[in-house]
Amino acid sequence: MSLRPTAAERLNRARADLRMGLPVVLTDAGAGTVAAAAETLAPARLAAMRALGPAALAITARRAETLKARAYDGDLARVALPAGADLGWIRAVADPAQDLAQPMKGPLATLREGSADLHRTAIGLAKSAQLLPAALVVPVADALAFAAAEGLTCLARAEAEAALARAAILSPVAAARVPMAAAAAGRVHVFRPDDGGVEHYAVEVGRPDRALPVLTRLHSACFTGDVLGSLKCDCGPQLAAALAQMGAAGAGVLLYLNQEGRGIGLANKLRAYALQDQGFDTVEANHRLGFEDDERDFRIGAAILRRMGFAAVRLMTNNPAKIAMMQAQGLAVAERVPLRVGETAENRGYLAVKVAKSGHLP
Repeated sequence: MSLRPTAAERLNRARADLRMGLPVVLTDAGAGTVAAAAETLAPARLAAMRALGPAALAITARRAETLKARAYDGDLARVALPAGADLGWIRAVADPAQDLAQPMKGPLATLREGSADLHRTAIGLAKSAQLLPAALVVPVADALAFAAAEGLTCLARAEAEAALARAAILSPVAAARVPMAAAAAGRVHVFRPDDGGVEHYAVEVGRPDRALPVLTRLHSACFTGDVLGSLKCDCGPQLAAALAQMGAAGAGVLLYLNQEGRGIGLANKLRAYALQDQGFDTVEANHRLGFEDDERDFRIGAAILRRMGFAAVRLMTNNPAKIAMMQAQGLAVAERVPLRVGETAENRGYLAVKVAKSGHLP
């Protein structure tokens, strides 16, 4: 067996590089670019990248809409850097926290000629690293030799896109008995993805019969709600209520999926909170950041349940998308169990937006 890293392993290297402010090299059909995450780029590396040639800042169409920039490439826009653009200008375009402090960033000139495929891949990598979805991209000749000379991670576009779209294989790595307030008979399982991503947890209450539909909750991690008791969402009360209901029933499985902030990460979630304080609702805030309404991958939950031996669920949710996903992944949903708890004066608007814009059931 070769010791060379696989595409998935090099993708995870690229994620780590971008988070540290290190550029990566992307190639496609003879073309090559150097790409760096706008959020973590340092002044010295910005200067080095600009010395290579004309640079463009790739942003999503959601962010471009906020900035009134034309997205000629459909789902993204390639913003040409003005001659005097510094790191502050780049961050102001990428981060909506600066929209009120620096409202005059444009008019922004966006590119319409040439392929945007590598720019799209760069944005996908930044998203997968839970960074702001904006990347500085500069074309380079002989990209493979350039990457080798500079010691940069190099990915072909096709393999990067395939690795980004691929559902990670999850393997159990540890399990132990954990008596809980909701159920003395509790057991926690840790599942690790093969792509180097974060681990996810399954909380098994009692001893669920694998031959019957199991009472199940897919719960996305929420540090602010689950740990701090934030009143801006209903996550903490939902977590407690789901475990209590499973304890009362004598059996159930709660999947605790590390997909904070609907998959955008805690830092971006707090950025969204700051935008909500400016008057934007939760969906609008995500869009201003450059994200879609929901960036989570619920295939993870289905994979864990199958690995644990379950084929059918009684799903505790108000979100029809979770039901559709479970069915699409081959798990039967025998029943939807409503979970309506945790409404406060602070989150009433948030819950209403989930019904009006995200299709949640009231």
